[in-house]
Amino acid sequence: MTTTPEGTGPGRAAIRVVLADDERMVRTALRAILSAEPGIEVVGEAATGAEAVSAVRELRPDVVLMDVRMPEVDGIRATEQILRTMPEPPRVVVVTTFENDSYVYEALRAGAAGFLLKRADADSLVQAVRIVAHSDSLLFPAAVRALAAEHGRPEPEPPAWVARLTARESEVLRWMATGLTNAEIAGRMGVGAATVKTHVASVLAKTGARDRTQAVIAAYESGFMEAA
Repeated sequence: MTTTPEGTGPGRAAIRVVLADDERMVRTALRAILSAEPGIEVVGEAATGAEAVSAVRELRPDVVLMDVRMPEVDGIRATEQILRTMPEPPRVVVVTTFENDSYVYEALRAGAAGFLLKRADADSLVQAVRIVAHSDSLLFPAAVRALAAEHGRPEPEPPAWVARLTARESEVLRWMATGLTNAEIAGRMGVGAATVKTHVASVLAKTGARDRTQAVIAAYESGFMEAA
């Protein structure tokens, strides 16, 4: 595991990133792209899932780019450990070779905020880091929907939270599933962004979701989106 010193000052303006991949060349390429971007700082690297967990606990990054297949502890288990054991865990983005991969979907179900293909261009990489760091949109919504359709585990009966959603919350969840930001949803609904933010928080609470990605997965697996 390699690290760089934590930044100083009263606040951390830069998005702090840890790279976890068992291939050094991949980590080097990711570091080169991200380090060239203003407002993004690569603070550490890990070659295994176990190292990734240790690096996150030590460095407290905002975002982790996590390879799904690594020795010792894979990316799915590492994601679970990070999200389960840290009071304020980072956002995890799974980095994978194959888009329609059951491992990727399991990582999303485990709590990853999204996924990124290793062949993605530099702009897509940077955009992914910024999107998940600010958690105001769904990363690659069409791909998440495709994964849910292919690998989801539909529940036999709608869970209780579906009936507890208000009409406004139901509408917000449907827009969330399309990948819209709070501001974009506000524009579609004709309400203020603060109102949408309140509805999003309520949707997350009622679905028991950690973030927007988990809420959207719950929406598809519950049958909510199919009925929408």
